[in-house]
Amino acid sequence: MNNNQDHNTFHYIYSAKEQEELKRIRQKYLPREEDKMERLRRLDAGVTQKGTIAALIIGILGALTMGFGMSCVMVWTEEWFFHGILIGSVGIVLTAVAYPLYRWIIRREREKIAPEVIRLTDELMK
Repeated sequence: MNNNQDHNTFHYIYSAKEQEELKRIRQKYLPREEDKMERLRRLDAGVTQKGTIAALIIGILGALTMGFGMSCVMVWTEEWFFHGILIGSVGIVLTAVAYPLYRWIIRREREKIAPEVIRLTDELMK
């Protein structure tokens, strides 16, 4: 009975190239610890990413608002002229606020993560 079961099984060994591919795929799904340099890079990138996203959103909204105000002035000159000027002015203000908002968010985020960054850099410099 035991010999019969051995004849019904099939064994396959992958080539070296396939073994490497299997290892790379498996490595993606294994839990891994983040080393200190990776953590430092991730923290630093996170600071600028938050500021960039906020500034882009405000800047784009400001540009669209300013464009809507311009179209109100140019297309509907009689009914919407003064409304268009006000709407366009709001758009200009929003666009002008985007960069100071970016700088403020970066400063605030850097203050938040400064102790962790200092600790990590001290450990890495030793």
